[in-house]
Amino acid sequence: MAERGYTATKDQLLARLARVEGQVRGVSKMVEDDRYCIDVLTQISAIQAALDKTALGLLDDHARHCLVGGGGGPDAPEAQADELMAAVGRLVSR
Repeated sequence: MAERGYTATKDQLLARLARVEGQVRGVSKMVEDDRYCIDVLTQISAIQAALDKTALGLLDDHARHCLVGGGGGPDAPEAQADELMAAVGRLVSR
């Protein structure tokens, strides 16, 4: 199996994603319990922030391992920049 940029921190990444998953389940429970709208929105904002932090970490790992370190990304610098900017674009376009 190929080593990915996040391989060294895979356990931490999975733990962070499990926490986010728990937060999403918590928001579902809040809706089931008819909690105040602002409280639900606050939790959704926290989930988005956690996912953004996770995505930025993955992006950093990708840039440092897959692109700079030759870990399976494009070889040509222009193609590397295109790939990286496309990923950033997907993150900030929501």
